[in-house]
Amino acid sequence: MDDEWLAERFEADRTRLQAVAYRLLGSASEADDAVQEAWVRLSRSDTSEVQNLNGWLTTVVARVCLDMLRSRRSRREEPLAREGELIPDGADPERETMLAESVGLAMLTVLERLGPAERVAFVRDGWSGLRAGPVPGHTAG
Repeated sequence: MDDEWLAERFEADRTRLQAVAYRLLGSASEADDAVQEAWVRLSRSDTSEVQNLNGWLTTVVARVCLDMLRSRRSRREEPLAREGELIPDGADPERETMLAESVGLAMLTVLERLGPAERVAFVRDGWSGLRAGPVPGHTAG
């Protein structure tokens, strides 16, 4: 696939990918990092066999977020805010407001209580409209 065409397709999907990443990570700056990593992986991949680029990108973003969530847990990061409180991360305030309204405080509370694999499955199945098998490397039960 042509690099310019891939860049155009990626840019057309960027907002949706950022929303998925934000829902998984709860941070706009981390969501931006995850989407940027998806671009790096896209630009380095042979996508000639990819039939559904939107699905491929969503999968890559979800896997990057899952890695970030696992890394968070292995470093035992603690949130700076008290439960139910959001931390501004210095991003564009208008965009932050739009994202916060789309997610809602109740969903963030639910997501905080889920493990990384459950979080990915919840967002994938509940919000993105995608239906797939189990999260790779995670057994049900």
